[in-house]
Amino acid sequence: MKTIAKVFFAFMCTMVVFFSVAQAAHASYAVVDAKTGRLLEGSNPNDQMPIASLTKIWTALIAIENSKLDDVVTISQRAAMSEGSSIYLEPGDKVTVETLLYGLMLRSGNDAAYALAEHAGGSLEGFVDLMNEKADLYGLNNTEFTNPSGLHNDIHLSSAYDTAEMLRIALQNDTFKKISSTINYKNPDTNVTWQNKHRLLRQQVGAVAGKTGFTKVAGRTLATYFEKDGKEVVVVTLSESNDWQVHKGLANKVFDNYKYVTVADKGEYQASGNKKVELAKPISILLNKEEEKEVKNVLHLSRKQGEFGIWHVMLNNESIYATRVNVK
Repeated sequence: MKTIAKVFFAFMCTMVVFFSVAQAAHASYAVVDAKTGRLLEGSNPNDQMPIASLTKIWTALIAIENSKLDDVVTISQRAAMSEGSSIYLEPGDKVTVETLLYGLMLRSGNDAAYALAEHAGGSLEGFVDLMNEKADLYGLNNTEFTNPSGLHNDIHLSSAYDTAEMLRIALQNDTFKKISSTINYKNPDTNVTWQNKHRLLRQQVGAVAGKTGFTKVAGRTLATYFEKDGKEVVVVTLSESNDWQVHKGLANKVFDNYKYVTVADKGEYQASGNKKVELAKPISILLNKEEEKEVKNVLHLSRKQGEFGIWHVMLNNESIYATRVNVK
């Protein structure tokens, strides 16, 4: 009986280890229309997972919005000693916010992340509050930050879709877009040239901007913004070991199968009764052939707010785009 018990126990241990590995290996991805935020393709896109240094997308945006590029930051002991990837800052170094941002986005410096957080947020904790407040503002409901670098914490989580939205939103800031799309940057303080770790940006495959990430728990994480023939998409993969090829494949799939379709022209439209609405500009949506047949326009008019309405583009009973229109 003892022998059987030992064998059974060993079998159970093996099963537990296998289950843990399987859980850690579970991957997810999201492909998002960069103009509207609509999810085009995905696998487990809303699952909460660690995102590692993709966190720094949000860190960069918050830092840009709450400081000036020429601000000079004195590097603290805490920032200089932060664990993980580094741009090798020393306590007492004086570095501009702009240089720290390039070190953050191109080389994924955790020391740069902590220095920016302390400067822009007044403290590390204050900066994390700013990160979470902005995530809440944009409805990133699967996202919770505990630090500006992406070092593992059990509650520091996001999802592939939320992370794609982070990059899409951040790219609307010209400073962020310039920095995140830079391939090489010479540090003016050291004359050392930093090369962007995101190698797709160097391969002429339509990749314009993005961020890499890795921790032992998160595995490889990657966010990429692609442009081709006027089409713009954001691809995010979490815990995907073959991420470079997967990103190219997903982007090309969308570029090959989707096109911008004008679903409503600019102009005046007759609404209910004697009311008319004015569409200030045409509505173009990235659709595939099947979706093109099913898409519908629906106008919602409020009795209490008679001066405007909401024009929805509907697909499968879901609003995939909405804009405010004036009522005449």
